[in-house]
Amino acid sequence: MRIAFFVNSIEGEATYYTTTSLALAALARGHEVCYVTPGDFVLRPDDSLLIRAVTLNGPKPKKPETLLSSLKEAQANVTTMDIREVQVLFLRNDPSEDADRRSWAVYVGTNFGRLAAARGVIVVNDPDGLALAQNKLYFQGFPEIVRPTTMISRSIEEIRSFIEDHPDGVILKPLQGSGGKNVFKIQSRDEANLNQIFEAASGAGYLIAQTYLPDAVGGDIRLFLMNGRPLERDGVHAAFRRVPAKGDVRSNLHASGTAEPATVTPEILAIADKLRPKLIEDGMFLVGLDIVGDRVLEANVFTPGGLPEIEAAHGVDFGEEIITALEEKVRLQQLYQGALPNRTLATL
Repeated sequence: MRIAFFVNSIEGEATYYTTTSLALAALARGHEVCYVTPGDFVLRPDDSLLIRAVTLNGPKPKKPETLLSSLKEAQANVTTMDIREVQVLFLRNDPSEDADRRSWAVYVGTNFGRLAAARGVIVVNDPDGLALAQNKLYFQGFPEIVRPTTMISRSIEEIRSFIEDHPDGVILKPLQGSGGKNVFKIQSRDEANLNQIFEAASGAGYLIAQTYLPDAVGGDIRLFLMNGRPLERDGVHAAFRRVPAKGDVRSNLHASGTAEPATVTPEILAIADKLRPKLIEDGMFLVGLDIVGDRVLEANVFTPGGLPEIEAAHGVDFGEEIITALEEKVRLQQLYQGALPNRTLATL
């Protein structure tokens, strides 16, 4: 089969990205891969949907450096093809990266993903589900028992009152964003620079104020779910601990956090089990949960990362399981001759 990976930009891809690991796993299983970016879709007057995809020249690469070199070289092969020549469109872009500098690109994946699904391409995660998750407000749809106490507002007075009600402290972050950008811990409503923090964090719109979880000092656990269930092989779960740098509340790897092996307990699996019904309903094929204690801080549904870190920590490459699951979806689609909707296929 041919898998098209939809990313923010070719030049922005890195060897340590999970997308790179997935592409290499697909190549190792004999499939073709190509990369598509927000500016690469064409809807023609005859209603045909085309993509201008970057494809690979020569032998199939086996290393991340070789793969990205082939994609980024000046002579990279750009092929215009009908979207129906692709069996799977894997949406792996981060809309928040485009929100400031090219707002037109934010909804390209979900909008054109719908058109691709309507033409028989399996699209994961499901574009209609992703459209519901364009910001962290999506997280409020999960059971209250697994979420930290949360308030969403643009009023500094509302936020001051929330801080006063939570003496252990509050985490303040933008509703739209990723990678640990503009995430702050506030200890008191009288904190001297609260106004400056509020201005910095609210520049993109609404703010989320969440109770600080003391267990977060040791970092969080990123757990991958596939088809709504914890991803595992031979008793090893696709999970790792993200440990914040000294003096930092953020455990994001992009914010100087480090990766360590993680033990997935029955309590963590029970938390994941509570999120499964909604993830399946929304067609979320691959998800990364960030868990602290008995709470989930975030559900990453656009570009959950960490497969290379998991391989380094546990010696297991879960890319093969993910690609095998996509193969099964293609088989089921052919078996049912297109009768199954994309959202159903996405989590079968």
